[in-house]
Amino acid sequence: MRFKALLSTLLLAFISAPLVAATNLIESNALNLCQDSSNFTATLFKVTFTPNNRSLVFSFDGVAAISGKVKAEIVLDAYGYTALKRELDPCEMNIGGLCPMSAGPIDVPKAQIDVPQDVVNSIPGIAYTVPDLDASVRIYINSTDTGESIACVEASLSNGKTVYQKGVGWSTAIISGLGLAASAITSGLGHSNTAAHVAANALSLFSFMQSQAMIGMTSVHMPPIVEAWTQNFQWSMGIIHIGFLESICTWYQRSTGGTPSTTLSELSTTSVQVLKKRTLDEATGLVKKASDILKRSGAESETANTENLVVRGIKRVGFKAGIEATNIFLTGLIFFVFFVAVVMILVSLFKAGCEVLAKNGKMKTDKFQDFRNGWKIVARGILFRLTLIGFPQMTVLCLWEFTQHDSAAEVVLAVIMFFSILAALGWAAFKVILLAKRSITMHKNPAYILYSDPTCLNKWGFLYVQYRATAYYFVIPVLGYILVKGMFIGLSQEAPVVMTVALVILEAGMLIAVSVLRPWMDKKTNIYNISIAAVNFLNVIFLLFFSEVFNQPGLVTGVMGVVFFVINAVFALILLLLVLIASIYAIVSKNPDMRYQPMRDDRGSFIKSQGQLTTELDALGAAARGDVKTGSYKSSPFDDDNGSFSSGNGASINRQNLDVHGHDQGPNSRQAPVSPVDPSLPLFPSDASGRQEPPGYARSTSPVPRGYTASPLNNPNAYRHQNNPSPWQRGAGYDH
Repeated sequence: MRFKALLSTLLLAFISAPLVAATNLIESNALNLCQDSSNFTATLFKVTFTPNNRSLVFSFDGVAAISGKVKAEIVLDAYGYTALKRELDPCEMNIGGLCPMSAGPIDVPKAQIDVPQDVVNSIPGIAYTVPDLDASVRIYINSTDTGESIACVEASLSNGKTVYQKGVGWSTAIISGLGLAASAITSGLGHSNTAAHVAANALSLFSFMQSQAMIGMTSVHMPPIVEAWTQNFQWSMGIIHIGFLESICTWYQRSTGGTPSTTLSELSTTSVQVLKKRTLDEATGLVKKASDILKRSGAESETANTENLVVRGIKRVGFKAGIEATNIFLTGLIFFVFFVAVVMILVSLFKAGCEVLAKNGKMKTDKFQDFRNGWKIVARGILFRLTLIGFPQMTVLCLWEFTQHDSAAEVVLAVIMFFSILAALGWAAFKVILLAKRSITMHKNPAYILYSDPTCLNKWGFLYVQYRATAYYFVIPVLGYILVKGMFIGLSQEAPVVMTVALVILEAGMLIAVSVLRPWMDKKTNIYNISIAAVNFLNVIFLLFFSEVFNQPGLVTGVMGVVFFVINAVFALILLLLVLIASIYAIVSKNPDMRYQPMRDDRGSFIKSQGQLTTELDALGAAARGDVKTGSYKSSPFDDDNGSFSSGNGASINRQNLDVHGHDQGPNSRQAPVSPVDPSLPLFPSDASGRQEPPGYARSTSPVPRGYTASPLNNPNAYRHQNNPSPWQRGAGYDH
């Protein structure tokens, strides 16, 4: 072939430049058009240079409409810097058949040439070690007579080394799972403080990894090292390649009227290029225009079965993971459902195992007692927590499916899944707000009902335990933040600049909100999460530069890509180590709560197990918290937890059947301690603000002996003057 010799010369020229190698090889798998011209079309391009045996192996398939004498100009760019610019003249190089050129098809199934040793020696060693090199070679074919450019092709170069490693994905997944498991175990053992801290940090780590994956899902062209790094976290969005699962997805789509894509199975005849420095419409237009002209020139037979495909955004993520574009949504959906099912099965097996061990005497009967007694409520809470974890994933994929229409059945699945998750989390957030406002109205403290009711805590606690009591409302902006972010990523794939600007505004708003409100449970957790918000904001600033809205030099973009990787890699490593250390300590320590200071919202004083009330003082505290259910209240139509005292006033005790000593006079009622405060009146006597003391407050019958004067309840006024504000409000976050 006449063009074969020209290709060999061009390839030898660009591999002799610096900054182009890695695992001791240099390769490229796609040739992209870089000029609006129909004179040259490449549908397959693969080249691999191996310095060990000095071999250059390449395959090429295309059509050239170039005739006459030509010259070639080679431009090699590395990180935006022009490392090589050379002009070649086939006539001066005595290359037969290329002086002059003639139009026609070019088909090189496989060819190999030997590279001179001096060319191999000229390549610096660093070229073989730096991962994900941002290097490309651009070839201009110019007419000798007119000097005008007839055609232009561009190839991205790789050295085979990359920061996209399966080990990174596996390690992050294992550590995240370990954190969630450690929090569940410590919670079951009664270490609520430790469980809350470990769970909060593990969930924040998981959300950070999902944010990294979302950066990779944006349709902005990014440096190769950024694309490779973010690809490590796509498992958190359900983008995981499994062979038989892809077959199932393809079968389902075809059986429901869809048309599966076959890009991965046709790589031998399809050149796939990641979008680079031009919009998808421009790239598609170049290919379409070239195809139309070639058809009119009689070359239709040679190009009918070939294609030049440009991928970006979510499709780019799926392509790199080995998943067909039409299978991305269904793959993510199946993994989410599978993950939820596996976790719920494990919870059921754990409950059964605990019962068997306790019955056989191999485990103490008080181990995991709260979980064993109310495991159904705990399971429902775990299901809600898993729904929250999968909310970003399903928001992006479901909304993206609305724009793809892979098949009618898949669109229906996307509608059902998206609105079901949105409704479930919206209902849970509404319940938290409702219970907190009820607690504030009756007890002047949102933590009262949210933490003293085990049913409420186990079922809805996943939305608020990581925040301080007075910041229970922060669940609403968090859900809104995830929803809006997912909407822009899923629906704005065709508008990368709009998507990027929206993400900058969104992340800036979140960073300001968390920095001002500091809603998490303590200072360390606030620092942990504010740092994540700051890095997320910095990442979208990088993304704004990658979108080239500032028209900065290419070298700036290349350097920023390396900086992006270094910052995020170091930060992710720190987060992983913190979660890993906290998880191990929580599991192996006999009293892990010693590591954490008590919460300032006094949630620990409300979280009490019924099985732990063994003394008269504990019984008195239980009555004050309202742990005794009366059944005398009328359930609200909004309440679905009849077994939860938070459905009532949270502190009501039926006093009609109690004598002055607090003993039940009814034959079928159990004995219960009597609260020293009249439950029909507010629990907060007035101070100097002008409110009156509730009548009979000091005359209430108390089970505490008259001679016992250490309790502040015997002298409430002196206690209040010394400890303003109300003891229920002290440390509940009101002083933040």
